[in-house]
Amino acid sequence: MPFKKNDPNINTDGRQKGSQNRYTKDVKEAFGMLLQGNLDNLSLWLEQIAETDPKAAMDIVIRLSERFVPKLSQQQITDGEGGDLFKNLKFRFGGEKNESE
Repeated sequence: MPFKKNDPNINTDGRQKGSQNRYTKDVKEAFGMLLQGNLDNLSLWLEQIAETDPKAAMDIVIRLSERFVPKLSQQQITDGEGGDLFKNLKFRFGGEKNESE
């Protein structure tokens, strides 16, 4: 059946930004189930790797977490004109208080 111009049943907007296709969703779900089924083994494997190379074990944990934990983006807080809201903020840690400040 050919497409007809201006058919209301056709999605002309396309896929929404950030949505995943079915294959990507299925692969992520399968990988998650594989990890979930091997959590005890994964802990054991990481311990074995960490005995000889702790950095490699940590690298594996970080790479695995990137698949399931969204990365945080850096946010900058500014005033209405884009200026730094904290430019006059001062912290004092210990010591005596200076009367001129």
